[in-house]
Amino acid sequence: MSMNDTMARVLSDIYNLEKIGKNECLTGPSAKLILAVLGILKHHHYVGDYKVIDDGRGKMIHIHLIGQINKCGVIKPRYSIKNDNYEKFEKRYLPANGFGILVVSTSQGIMVHSEAKKKRLGGVLLAYCY
Repeated sequence: MSMNDTMARVLSDIYNLEKIGKNECLTGPSAKLILAVLGILKHHHYVGDYKVIDDGRGKMIHIHLIGQINKCGVIKPRYSIKNDNYEKFEKRYLPANGFGILVVSTSQGIMVHSEAKKKRLGGVLLAYCY
């Protein structure tokens, strides 16, 4: 897999290892955006703890998997989204209403789409998970 989209690589590693029943994932390289998305996934109980390991060549991320992910991935292209337009993308990327999360980069930081809707913020769609 190419190293061009590191977030896509990390999420596909998590998804593939989760599918075959592993309980940990070593992936990388680490970046602030990836760590922010992992923080959201941890907060919503899709992954367990994670830590950054510096192996001298590039920081890797060790993630504890808890078997909660059915599907996750990046959203490409990264669509810009207005605060009243979330339903269209919820229908496209999530299986049911109120099930799963869309990760959005807003002017107030990276957050879940439901939080961005409450705050009436638009942004850029980054990833989905359910």
